Amino acid sequence: MKKIMLLIVFLIPALFAQDEPLSDYPFGGGGGFIAAWTIPAVDALNAQLKSFGTDNISTGGFFSSGGAGFFYPAIIPNLRIGGIGFSGVATAEGMNNGDFVEARYHYSLGGLTVEYTLPFTRAVAISIGGIFGAGEKKIELFRNKGGFDWGSIWNEASSVSGNASSQHRTLTSVFFAVTPTLNIDIPLHRFIALRLGAGYSLAFGDDTWKGDNDKTVANVPKDLHGRAFFAHAGIFFGFFSF
Repeated sequence: MKKIMLLIVFLIPALFAQDEPLSDYPFGGGGGFIAAWTIPAVDALNAQLKSFGTDNISTGGFFSSGGAGFFYPAIIPNLRIGGIGFSGVATAEGMNNGDFVEARYHYSLGGLTVEYTLPFTRAVAISIGGIFGAGEKKIELFRNKGGFDWGSIWNEASSVSGNASSQHRTLTSVFFAVTPTLNIDIPLHRFIALRLGAGYSLAFGDDTWKGDNDKTVANVPKDLHGRAFFAHAGIFFGFFSF
């Protein structure tokens, strides 16, 4: 037991010791899980949810998760290239004339990352750059009485009366995104780094919406755009020499 305790005492400081840089420029790379907080534009959606019967989707944002990674290609000093992807969903529920109603707002973003690590400090890696990729907004609306029967589902699907007891609508908008970012990577060890970062997605082509089976949806409010702020944190594993 004493040997084990002594081994722990020596290993813990070694694990989190700040290693000296191995070159004049950052190199290496890695990746891992990220947890993000995403704040998209949902005011135009909330304006409709009052009559739908649910609470509002939070304008303060919601939890998202995904992964990210990078490496230094050594072509240009301090340049690093990688990728990122994350998604999340916010929900609101309520009752409308005895029916259960629910609204879900999904937001996802991903793409190639290109960054430049500032040379002013080597204790941490402070990098500015951007994400070049695409994103998706999706709205789901549900209305039902809280239970289903196999036979009644098919009877309603085959009926032309339009009096189905359950309704589900899906609205989707895919867009291109250019996202300025700021990331800070704090090395805990040569093989482990803590990631902190933030960005703001600039969306293009985000005014086209499709409903259900890829049918165009007209007159969607312009305010329901794809621009969004996000902040994220994560643990990366790899090889880091900042």
